[in-house]
Amino acid sequence: MANKPRVKVPKKAKSGDIIQIKTLMSHKMETGNRKDKKTGKLIPRKIINKFVCSFKGKEVMSAVLHPAVAANPYLAFYAKATESGTFDFEWTEDGGKTITASGDITVS
Repeated sequence: MANKPRVKVPKKAKSGDIIQIKTLMSHKMETGNRKDKKTGKLIPRKIINKFVCSFKGKEVMSAVLHPAVAANPYLAFYAKATESGTFDFEWTEDGGKTITASGDITVS
């Protein structure tokens, strides 16, 4: 699977601010179309196929990813800061394996 994902959530914001959240997942995103140079056999598909970001249990953003997405997928999106809490991130790979991360924000 992937290495530890990187997430960037602003540490502080004022209530009502629109904030930008950024994520980067180190992952090869193997499409299943490439051949192993040594054996000539197809390398099995292994991609991140779903991403979900939630705040206090409520989904903020989700995405379904396909084989055409580049390696090391980078996602950036906006959310409205309404209260302090934790953003939870989850990436799901083919086969169901998941990796998670989180980022805290303080809203004044």
